[in-house]
Amino acid sequence: MASVIGFKVLPFSMSNSENKYGSRVKVRCLGGPDPTLLSSDSVVVNGTSIGGERERVGTSIDQGNGRLRSKVEEKKKVEDDALETFKPLWDDGYGTQTVRDYFDMAKDIVKHDGGPPRWFCPVTCGRPLKDSPVLLFLPGMDGTGLGLVLHHKALGKAFEVWCLHIPVHDRTSFEGLVNLVEETVRFEHASSPHKPIYLVGDSFGGCLALAVAARNPAIDLVLILSNPATSFGRSQLQPLFPILEAMPDGLQSAVPYLLSSVMGDPVKMASVDIETTLPPGQRIERLSRSLTGLLPYLSGFADIIPKDTLLWKLKLLKSAAAYANSRLHAVKAEVLVLASGKDNMLPSRDEAERLKNSLQNCDVCHFKDGGHTLLLEDGICLMTVIKGTSKFRRSRRHDFVSDFLPPSMTELKYVCDQIVGLFRFASGSILFSTLEDGKIVKGLAGVPNEGPVLIVGYHMLMGLELTPLGEAFLREKNIMVRGLAHPMLFSKTPESSSSEFSLTDWMRVFGAVPVTPSNLFKLLSTKSHVLLYPGGAREALHHKGEEYKLFWPDQQEFVRMAARFGATIVPFGAVGEDDISELVLDYNDLMKIPVVNDHLRDFNRNFVRVRDKTSGEVANQELSFPVLMPKIPGRFYYLFGKPIKTKGREDILKDKQVANQLYFQIKSEVERNMEFLIKKRQEDPYRSIVDRTLYKALNAPSHEVPTFEP
Repeated sequence: MASVIGFKVLPFSMSNSENKYGSRVKVRCLGGPDPTLLSSDSVVVNGTSIGGERERVGTSIDQGNGRLRSKVEEKKKVEDDALETFKPLWDDGYGTQTVRDYFDMAKDIVKHDGGPPRWFCPVTCGRPLKDSPVLLFLPGMDGTGLGLVLHHKALGKAFEVWCLHIPVHDRTSFEGLVNLVEETVRFEHASSPHKPIYLVGDSFGGCLALAVAARNPAIDLVLILSNPATSFGRSQLQPLFPILEAMPDGLQSAVPYLLSSVMGDPVKMASVDIETTLPPGQRIERLSRSLTGLLPYLSGFADIIPKDTLLWKLKLLKSAAAYANSRLHAVKAEVLVLASGKDNMLPSRDEAERLKNSLQNCDVCHFKDGGHTLLLEDGICLMTVIKGTSKFRRSRRHDFVSDFLPPSMTELKYVCDQIVGLFRFASGSILFSTLEDGKIVKGLAGVPNEGPVLIVGYHMLMGLELTPLGEAFLREKNIMVRGLAHPMLFSKTPESSSSEFSLTDWMRVFGAVPVTPSNLFKLLSTKSHVLLYPGGAREALHHKGEEYKLFWPDQQEFVRMAARFGATIVPFGAVGEDDISELVLDYNDLMKIPVVNDHLRDFNRNFVRVRDKTSGEVANQELSFPVLMPKIPGRFYYLFGKPIKTKGREDILKDKQVANQLYFQIKSEVERNMEFLIKKRQEDPYRSIVDRTLYKALNAPSHEVPTFEP
């Protein structure tokens, strides 16, 4: 029978140089006829309580000072005290924990390891947001439950994280482990039936997650599987397993190094806490030191997975893979498979595609440079992947508004440095805004801080203006701008459901929402800053000679909605697309090319259309991706016009003519803003990237390059 106990455990929040014991966690244990509670000053050693008295309490946890509270009551108390959301650019802690921390913690946790498998909550996870779902981590071959150490802080903001620990010398069968996880899943489902339960399975844990999901099709489960071991029978290491079994004890010291080279990429593990923006020389030097410091830790594998345990785990893997594969047809859960391209232990890339075709609701995210221990390697934070693939939700269905979590500072830095770094440098964006008195100033001071705010403007070719605009609002005002985007970017296709983490995934991380009336309603009702392009895809994929031309609908589509919530409308113009590229082939040109035109017709035939043919030129949405020729970059300029308040304007709601007049006023303001920028950019001495680069070379690189006076 399972019991819930509280006790002092090993230091899951410690650094490399210090041990901080005394942090409390909740643990569900398997085994024993009676549920027990260890007193607050007790420690578990080899499954035995030292210094504490045993006491029958049912499913209770120790509150300290002799008080007991049921788990459900405690959970409710924690949720009542929790935050409902957090601000943009929050600290997700990614990079503060490394593989060295994993080995330090694992070394300590196996010192006095004994007893049955059990759950623990890492204190580094902290307190999650209100109404956060439960996330159960199911470990790989190591069994420590520490495989998410790099992700504890980020995941702990959005989930109530529980990690399964399987002691080194435990020999619980696979079905026994399935029963333990299943019991926990059913308990959590009974206490919160409307919330999803997340199962994150690493390698062996992936088989465990699939087995539990197959046995509980009626429970709302979300499975995140990192290189699941369902392909164990096709492992490239199968010929080595008999040799390993026959290996003399004298050669056992070589096993840890063999395992480390097979299970992960030491270089990627050592790169976790190294800044990508460092100069190449410094980065190589730090990587060399980190690698040198990591090598001595590898011997710890001998304690984490000794030879007899390794042989047992290999047998367990075989039965786990067979059990899970025989029940794939019964899995109804939502599944995301994380597949590494350089997994030396399992054919994970091919297995991901097999699972995608075998499971009813499965997406795949590929990591071409990842090794088997993907979750311990340098790369994208797991929380980022969950957000970018729209897998985070608090109820039965994902809601782009209520389930949105703002980007962290780590995510902003990654995008700015790794995804759009060169483009940021080339565009040299500069933003202006208009104050209430009509004065134009540099920066975003003229844009209201309090929502709801509807930002309406011109959509540059290929949406090139989006990244600098969103970054500026985050850095200057710490405001998350929610962009209404074409549904095509969110549609599920065979290609999109099995790809690497892409630019469209990053758009979701940074707040993109499918453009629908209901989503606009929800955003304005939550007092958000919303970015809307009335010209939509027709404007962003315009033809030759149509730059800076608005393709807006004949009638207002957003004015009355804004007035209903008293939103402030901010019209803006953006120019610079003609300074960075030249449109060589547009839709009309591509339709004249054989074979290409057939692909375009097929693409547009299956294309999701936002508007019908009655909406004017904007409804002409035969789309294609134009061919561009880069230029020596100029500069991007933005001008946000004087805010237009709709609060208290009942006439907009009652009179369509008044609403149309305001609509055309906004459109004219956007056009005037672009005319102003096109004229004034001629006065900018640093319009060219050459001049801006020279300025930065002669001054501090962090200095903002000057521009014209508005």
